[in-house]
Amino acid sequence: MAKFEGIRACVFDAYGTLFDVHAPVAKLAAEIGEKADALSKLWRQKQLEYSWLRSLMGVHADFWHVTGDALDYALAFHGIDDPGLKDELMVLYLKLDAYPDAKPALEAIKSRNLRTAILSNGSPSMLDAAVRSAGLDKLLDEVLSVEDVGIYKPSRRVYRLAMQKFVIHDAPAICFVSSNCWDAQAAAQFGFQVARVDRFGLPDDKIPGKPRALIKSLGELPDLL
Repeated sequence: MAKFEGIRACVFDAYGTLFDVHAPVAKLAAEIGEKADALSKLWRQKQLEYSWLRSLMGVHADFWHVTGDALDYALAFHGIDDPGLKDELMVLYLKLDAYPDAKPALEAIKSRNLRTAILSNGSPSMLDAAVRSAGLDKLLDEVLSVEDVGIYKPSRRVYRLAMQKFVIHDAPAICFVSSNCWDAQAAAQFGFQVARVDRFGLPDDKIPGKPRALIKSLGELPDLL
C-alpha cells in the first residue's frame, strides 16, 4: 500500500470511526431483548438519514436533537414504549466506547508531530463528552463540529472547515480517516488523502470519490503517514 505524501494533519470522523455507535444498545441488550441489534442498526440509519434530509431541506437541528429523533423512530418502529429506556440510551451516547485501536493510533500519530483533529456531525457538547469519556482529549489538537457551518456532512463546507482551522490551503495535505463509506468518499472527492477503515466489511458506495487506502484497523494508519 503506497504511503501518503505531504501530510500535515490527520483528521478523523468520530462516530463509527473512533467511537462505537452501537455500544449504548449493546450495554442494555439483555433488557431490550431480541430486538436489540435491529434497534441499534435502525437508530444509526435514521440518525444519518435525518442529518442528510435536514441538510437538503435547509432546516438544521444539532446532532443531539437528530439523534433523539432517530431513536424515537427506531423505538416506535419496533413497538418499544419505554421513555426510561430512551433516556438511558441517550445518556450512554454521551459516553461511547472508543474502539480499542483508536488511542494507540492517535498516540503514534502525535509522536510523529502531526496535528490531529476530529471533524464530526456531533454537536460540541456531545463530542466533548465522548472525547473526555474515552480519554482522547490530550491526543487531539482540535475537535471540530458541523455546528460551526450549520450543515451536515457530506457538504463541502464541512470538509473545508478542517482546512480553515488548521490554516492549510492544500486539501491533499490533510489525511482524512472515516469508517463510513459515504464520508470517506465525499472527503476524497473534496480533495483530502483518505483512509477508509473497513470496520464493517462494506464495499464502496456508488458515489464520486475514491479513498487512497482501505485499512482494516486504525493500527495500520501510522505506517501510511
